[in-house]
Amino acid sequence: MTAIADRVILAQGWRRWLVAFLAGAVGALSLPPFGILPALALSLAPAVWLLDGAGKAGPSRGARLRSAALAGWFWGFGYFVAGLWWLGAAFLVEADQFAWAMPFGVLGLPALLAFFPAFGFGLAQLLWTPGAARILAFAFALTVSEILRGHLFTGFPWNSPGMALGQHLWLMQAASVVGLYGLTVLAVGIGAAPALLGTGRTLRDRWTAPALAAAMLAGLAVFGLWRVPSAPLATVENVRLRIMQPNLPQDAKFNPRNRDAIMQRYLRISAAPGRDGRDHSAATHIVWPESAFPFLLHRDPASLAQIGALLEPGSVLVTGAARMDDPLPGEAVGKFFNAIQVIDGQGTILGSYDKVHLVPFGEYVPRFLDTLIRAVGLRQFVHIPGGFEPGERRTTLSVPGLPPMAATICYEAIFPGEVLPDGPRPSLILNVTNDAWFGRTPGPYQHFAQARLRAVEEGLPLVRAANTGISAVVDPFGRVTGKLPLGVEGVLDAGLPTAISATVYNRHGRFVLTATLVICLMAAVVRRRRRSPPAQRT
Repeated sequence: MTAIADRVILAQGWRRWLVAFLAGAVGALSLPPFGILPALALSLAPAVWLLDGAGKAGPSRGARLRSAALAGWFWGFGYFVAGLWWLGAAFLVEADQFAWAMPFGVLGLPALLAFFPAFGFGLAQLLWTPGAARILAFAFALTVSEILRGHLFTGFPWNSPGMALGQHLWLMQAASVVGLYGLTVLAVGIGAAPALLGTGRTLRDRWTAPALAAAMLAGLAVFGLWRVPSAPLATVENVRLRIMQPNLPQDAKFNPRNRDAIMQRYLRISAAPGRDGRDHSAATHIVWPESAFPFLLHRDPASLAQIGALLEPGSVLVTGAARMDDPLPGEAVGKFFNAIQVIDGQGTILGSYDKVHLVPFGEYVPRFLDTLIRAVGLRQFVHIPGGFEPGERRTTLSVPGLPPMAATICYEAIFPGEVLPDGPRPSLILNVTNDAWFGRTPGPYQHFAQARLRAVEEGLPLVRAANTGISAVVDPFGRVTGKLPLGVEGVLDAGLPTAISATVYNRHGRFVLTATLVICLMAAVVRRRRRSPPAQRT
């Protein structure tokens, strides 16, 4: 281990950048759908050694910071290329228009995202000292960079290192206290601690931090085992869910010529016997996925009448559907919204929720880039004139027969602490999505894992309807009570688990995360000041 550490620390030039890239790429194996926890250490321990090597880049602070940031960029580039390569599948849905741009998605986005770990590595270098304290400095700095990634430029907290812990039932329970970013502090600290096996000067130096990391990992598992009840939760009375998964390919889903065939497919699947062979026509609530129709449902009385005929008396449909406002004076076309709509047995739309957090370049083009994008012949992936407009704010969606609901559409569910509306706490998280863009790749598995973690953070059940999968019902402890796998057509019939009391994260999440980061920062700063000579400290 010492020999390997020394070679990484002393690596220069292209060898140093290659080590950083490969270490980051290995880290993606710790994420869904693989979940190989040791890959976390194989990724983060070399990152610590790269930062040790940055400290030898020269006498000036600027040289050390540049070396650390460059190592962080290559590490992040490897991490994001290996974790997000599946984004390229979206460019092949309409290959005649977008295939040429696939390298910009597969390599360009990871190259931009890599600037966040570059910042994290640079920040860690400012706090760097020999010994175990540098592990806390690294956990602090990389988590700060992840928080920035989750908020700047509309935010993209996909595949945060905390998901290495957040996909395992017992380990994910800590999210009920510290949330995703708190899990990231823990994941980085636990994964980076084995670096001391190769750099500690004494037996105690080498083993203390790794032993503490192993004890912390065991403690998380014990906490999870204690927190998750042995028995299933009770279900909400008089609620019988039926989630319909049509498994439509994306190129067919948005083709207006398929409108009648798509509607007939939805009706046929929704009315079919369940996977257990029994008739579940008494479902009180049918759920269809995001953007289910290649037309405006609220302006199509015939389709609304067909939905009304499908529904039993007293039952309702909750479905994703694009909608359009009436145009304002002087406008030729109204504003379009990516919405969830609630429809009763008379074909009447009872309520609606408009997606607030849109996907840049997928659902809209940022206005400051619109002219440039169109000049090179690009547009957003969704065929909506001008793109979608964001909803004004998150609101509770009221559905007859269901408790108050926090509605999320597609990747709105990946943002920790942002899925609930202002006001009274709801009792249910709904996520409708269309992951058909990404085929049978790790993308849909990663998306489902992140939505599932929101249930644990908030202490609320999750109901999820996806076009091609993964559709599921998840209880507030993250236990999957029913699921339709990726690439399967069918229906999922399930009860609705009850909510539990508000979690620590729900009530005090920001305070807990801030306190965790401050503890890591103070430990690193105190250790650095103790090792600095008096003249340097002044």
